[in-house]
Amino acid sequence: MQIKNIQRYIGADVSKDRVKDDFYATPQYAVEALLQQETFYGNIWECACGDGAISKILKQNNYDVYSSDLIDYGYGDTGTDFLLTNRKADNIITNPPFKLANEFTLKAFDMTKNKIAMFHKLSYLEGAKRQEQIFSKKYLKNVYVFSKRVSFIHKEKKGSGMLAFAWFVYDMQYQGLPTLNWI
Repeated sequence: MQIKNIQRYIGADVSKDRVKDDFYATPQYAVEALLQQETFYGNIWECACGDGAISKILKQNNYDVYSSDLIDYGYGDTGTDFLLTNRKADNIITNPPFKLANEFTLKAFDMTKNKIAMFHKLSYLEGAKRQEQIFSKKYLKNVYVFSKRVSFIHKEKKGSGMLAFAWFVYDMQYQGLPTLNWI
């Protein structure tokens, strides 16, 4: 029993009940928390838009947003594989599939000129490969850690999730060490 709890804690799909295609819609309060910390200039591409959870909040805040996803969840342009496209944007804000987090971040470096905001597990900070491929580029400017756990079950309920999450904000004009903040 202890092993399964540990596996579940780190994100393993022990009971095979993980959501298909890693679709976990970002709660509204998580997007609003990002927008309280960061301003984005120019257009924004939400490249894993799912059901539009992030895009809708961005549009409500008067951002020019293009939304796409490989899978059709009823929102945005569907059938668009972010990892295979050459579309450019001023900014990218997304909650990528967990299993493709590295690939999405690296691709975003080539697809935008301003900022990238990725919603990741806090454990994304770990890993020699990530350090070498992503963090060594020194684009990571801010990490906004949620002081309460984000829940994907109850969209409006703050906290009570099993994993710690953060917004990782990269600035393509930045070269330095990141600042860690709590939201």
